[in-house]
Amino acid sequence: MSWDKIKKAKQQLSREQGTIIKDWGGRIPIALIYPNAYYIGMSNLGLHAIYSLLNSYSEVVCERAFWGRDNRAEQLPPLSLESQRPLSDFAVLAFSITYELDYFNVVQILRASGIPLYAADRDERHPLVIAGGPCIIANPLPLSPFFDCLCIGEAEPILPAMLPILSEGIGDKRDELLKELASLPGAYVPLASSGTPVVRQWASSLDDFPTTSTILTPDTELGNLYLIEVERGCNWGCRFCLVSNAFRPMRFRSIDKLIAQAKLGLKYRRRIGLVGPAVSDYPQLEELLVKLRQMGAGLSISSLRVKPLSRIVLREMAKGGARTITLAPEAGSQRLRQVIRKGVSEDDILESIGKVAEEGIKQLKLYFMIGLPSETDEDIEAIIKLALSGKNILDRQQPGCRLSLNIAPFVPKAGTSFQWLPMTQPSILNRRLSLLKNSLAPKGIKVKSESPAWSQVQGILARGDIKLAKVLASIEEVSLAGWRKAVEKCHLDIDFYAHQRWDTSEKLPWAILDLGTESGHLKAELNRAIGQDTYKKLDKA
Repeated sequence: MSWDKIKKAKQQLSREQGTIIKDWGGRIPIALIYPNAYYIGMSNLGLHAIYSLLNSYSEVVCERAFWGRDNRAEQLPPLSLESQRPLSDFAVLAFSITYELDYFNVVQILRASGIPLYAADRDERHPLVIAGGPCIIANPLPLSPFFDCLCIGEAEPILPAMLPILSEGIGDKRDELLKELASLPGAYVPLASSGTPVVRQWASSLDDFPTTSTILTPDTELGNLYLIEVERGCNWGCRFCLVSNAFRPMRFRSIDKLIAQAKLGLKYRRRIGLVGPAVSDYPQLEELLVKLRQMGAGLSISSLRVKPLSRIVLREMAKGGARTITLAPEAGSQRLRQVIRKGVSEDDILESIGKVAEEGIKQLKLYFMIGLPSETDEDIEAIIKLALSGKNILDRQQPGCRLSLNIAPFVPKAGTSFQWLPMTQPSILNRRLSLLKNSLAPKGIKVKSESPAWSQVQGILARGDIKLAKVLASIEEVSLAGWRKAVEKCHLDIDFYAHQRWDTSEKLPWAILDLGTESGHLKAELNRAIGQDTYKKLDKA
């Protein structure tokens, strides 16, 4: 046991508000694990929601655990934050997995904690290991051999049925417990699967489940905000995006509930952060922001669409102290925006930039993807032209407003219309990134990009099957070199997972899931996007 770790945990706890401390007597101890740093994990509103939900049950004590830099560097076993206990003391380990690259940390956490990595090697003497989150909902296959149970869907409808089974059967034979769990809607139990597709679960009424900041701490990126979830899902149907399929249907919270939650939040923070995949689609957003401003709230919004972009919304955000606005054109050319079904034109984008300038915002961020299906160098030139046009507008209307671009390589995601398509090779992505940076940096436009090499790894994991588990288990060092060494050792064909077009008639690894979207619909959207002729040429791209 590391006394430094215990000291650090107690220091973090001392800076928190809202921490839930429970006695373990007669309760099921569950470790809620975010497989990354505390700083990152505590900005994740989903983690707050599950922590609050689990602790709302009298028979449960839920504590958090993270995987920080010191854990990674020295392979120190994580301790729970609330009681500083090792993970092996808990009856259940519940991982919340948001990013594919955190798969490496899942393996490291189990190993460092002395828990057998493979579910088949564990029995009732060991904690039950479960997981949920966007990555699990989309494609649990690469991690499936490591988990006893994977939750396909939102926690709110799954946990109420799962907890009584855990309460009654956690000490019984593991095989029996797994069979019980496998009977639950939304539960994928790899060692007891019947082969019937697992149907994704979702909460029909968000008002029944308040989702706000549970714990407030300055030790995180969004530490000055009280976060409130406004909606789930998205109706726009961008063909690259998982949210439109894995979190459908789009659902909104009532304005009365949001105002009540904000009143509570303003007791702790002066700024309210409104969270959701498409907050600007909230039907009463203008009214909500006006009322929040009347309450004296500072404002932040996680996502604004280019169109429609309300001047009233921007004005209230500016009055509420918002210094940065983020918009996501995604692609530079109109042709490519039509391919991805973004639904905005260049005029829409430039008009929105003008609206931002009118309100005196200090910084504008634009999100783009590179390597999208059928992309050419001309599409990159279109990003450059669009960014320069945007900067000209800002310079004329709001001198001093900084423009920056965030660039992410396209990664095909399971459960989307582009799930059959390949990624662009890292060498091409690097060349196109250099073109963007060399063209825009001298003009005063900052370009920040994700690593094409790591994006390739993400793409392999996103479209991976059970063979990826062996690679993850073989990694000795979490680095690109460690990854490549494990890939070579396991004879994994990375080209197949990342850079080959898959036949739409072949069964996909994640066909074990029913996300609620017909495969025929996804295929039709793919054909509408690029057409059969272009589709056949992608193998040569």
